[in-house]
Amino acid sequence: MSRIALIHAVYVAIAPVESAFKRVWPEARVVNLIDDALPSDLERAGAIDEKITKRICTLAELAVDAQADGVLFTCSAFGSAIEKAAARFSVPVLKPNQAMFEAALQMGSRIAMLATFAPSVSSMEEEFRSMAAARGVDATLDTYCVPGAMAAAKAGDIALHDKLVADAAPRFRDHDAVLLAHFSTSTAKNQVEQALGRQVLAAPDAAVHHLRRALSN
Repeated sequence: MSRIALIHAVYVAIAPVESAFKRVWPEARVVNLIDDALPSDLERAGAIDEKITKRICTLAELAVDAQADGVLFTCSAFGSAIEKAAARFSVPVLKPNQAMFEAALQMGSRIAMLATFAPSVSSMEEEFRSMAAARGVDATLDTYCVPGAMAAAKAGDIALHDKLVADAAPRFRDHDAVLLAHFSTSTAKNQVEQALGRQVLAAPDAAVHHLRRALSN
């Protein structure tokens, strides 16, 4: 039985990824670590700095020391720090959107993303561009950060969060793929699919599939 450490920066990311494990890989043993001060510290710092990077690496080290076979970060704002953590360990250490971006690049060149946490957007867009360039794909990513959605989720009003995200979705009706940027945003998946009349991509399921394949090889 594989032990997977999930590392969170917001509590609202926990339920979506645990649900994804139940659907995709119920045999995995999941453990959770959280540092819920990371988002506010990132907003205050304005960018991922040395202190935040050290905390991300320390969280990954704690997970590996606890005998995790794989590590999945669920907050999309810390990509460059997670890359540095991943380079230190032999077990897979996965960024939240890595698998979702890979799936999107197979669906076309005009990609759209619905986000709810503005400080994460620039790093996610850079991550997407780097991934597309590495694969020789000429793809664009158009992002819309939904006002009020994250505040609703943090207040426990998931229904309002999901409605706000779904209401914003039709602006991307003509894109090849529509992504839900964060693990917490995936709660709106069904409503966004209804609004668009087609499948959208959410990070939790893609990440769990990726980890399962990586640890089965």
